[in-house]
Amino acid sequence: MKEDVGKLLLRVAVGVMMLLHGIAKLRHGIDGIITSVHAHGLPTAFAYGVFLGEIIGPLLMIAGSGTRIGGALVAVNMVVAVWLAHAGQLLAAGKGGGWALDLQGLYFFGAVAVACLGPGRYSLSRGKGRFA
Repeated sequence: MKEDVGKLLLRVAVGVMMLLHGIAKLRHGIDGIITSVHAHGLPTAFAYGVFLGEIIGPLLMIAGSGTRIGGALVAVNMVVAVWLAHAGQLLAAGKGGGWALDLQGLYFFGAVAVACLGPGRYSLSRGKGRFA
């Protein structure tokens, strides 16, 4: 039971916090991402993948149905975000002495943990199914 509560807290916390980023992009647009995608020689359509990793993935994680897929979408989103916008900071320290990408790292590793652990009992899928 304690493990299921931990899974619930992890997937809802990571999911809600990432979803807030996605909602901001829905409200304010993704022009900056489109510019970055073009600067890396990728087609504009690639930029719209941010909605998979910041809207669809988090919703799957929060609901606890398709949780592993949702965690993978968020993790891939973070890899792409670091590659497009933060690659120069990958090995840098932040102003406070920690890793410059600690927020991105927490999202990435939290999403990977959710993908590995699955949703647990307190979810729509109740932890059942291949991609629960």
